[in-house]
Amino acid sequence: MSLPQAMLNRMNAYWRAANYLSVGQIYLCDNPLLKRPLELKDIKQLILGHWGTTPGQNFIYLHLN
Repeated sequence: MSLPQAMLNRMNAYWRAANYLSVGQIYLCDNPLLKRPLELKDIKQLILGHWGTTPGQNFIYLHLN
């Protein structure tokens, strides 16, 4: 059984948004919506965490929901 295309599109949009938010939380300290061009002062000087497992975790959460 396959999912309707509309559902797949919504799942893809959710996954991309979750990944975007995750990157923002890991690397940015200001300007998360990019309302102005990204500057060096917007990036955290000390990064806690890493990107490695985030897409996979978002993928799992997406499919469990």
